[in-house]
Amino acid sequence: MNRFSEQLRIEILRSVAQALAEDVGTGDLTAQLISDQASARGRVITRQDAVLCGTAWFDAVFQILDPESSVIWHAKDGDRVKEGQALCDIFANARALLTAERTALNFLQMLSGTSTTTALYVEAVAGTKARVVDTRKTLPGLRLAQKYAVRMGGGANHRFGLYDGILVKENHIIAAGSVTAAMKRAQELAHANVFIEIEIENLGQLEEALNAGARLILLDNLDIAQMSEAVKITAGRAQLEASGGVKLARVKEIADTGVDRISIGALTKDLRAVDLSLRHIEE
Repeated sequence: MNRFSEQLRIEILRSVAQALAEDVGTGDLTAQLISDQASARGRVITRQDAVLCGTAWFDAVFQILDPESSVIWHAKDGDRVKEGQALCDIFANARALLTAERTALNFLQMLSGTSTTTALYVEAVAGTKARVVDTRKTLPGLRLAQKYAVRMGGGANHRFGLYDGILVKENHIIAAGSVTAAMKRAQELAHANVFIEIEIENLGQLEEALNAGARLILLDNLDIAQMSEAVKITAGRAQLEASGGVKLARVKEIADTGVDRISIGALTKDLRAVDLSLRHIEE
């Protein structure tokens, strides 16, 4: 198991336990209408085309509420699913099924929403060299989950937090005095496994960053003509990342400039949940 997978396993248990505590509290009062000995079967149906994500979170909800429950999946994370498709069948204690329903679906809908949105951007830039990457604009407490969902949609992850990469932004440059001074200090601080990226706002700063040894440069809110010129100036000496209010309608135009990466906050910030339904099936 790699480090990311182990972190994700721990994160799933933490986030599911927190979500259940939030929803169930001291107990599900309505579920007490049902006999605690009754069993039930449920099926999750998607009401729209989507990229599935969040099955492990869904499973964990049921395992916590009913360790004897079973969830049989007919698709896996990263699969494209079609409107009307059955995603899984659930066999559980009836009370547990009723209590779990909302929390389990919340995770599945939210993470599938992120992976589905990511897939749209990835498809839009197909045939170019550009990779779609995420940002730190995530839901508080769910960053690892959303970054996993970006991967399932075909995107790539930027830094996970302030601890695993140095991103020198406008205010850092102002405080340091110049692009050159900021880069010099970053190079002194960075460990071998920590990347350095510097944000530039014009082509003059780009030249300065390249001369200072930058290997990853963020083009902040440059227009298409400036991005194209930045690619020519850089000539492969560094990777270029376009950023700043990127929308689906213009992501292909940005990719066509020749940039290497496009970071998109909308993947995780502008969340649109996938429409799913959990139906109870009479035995």
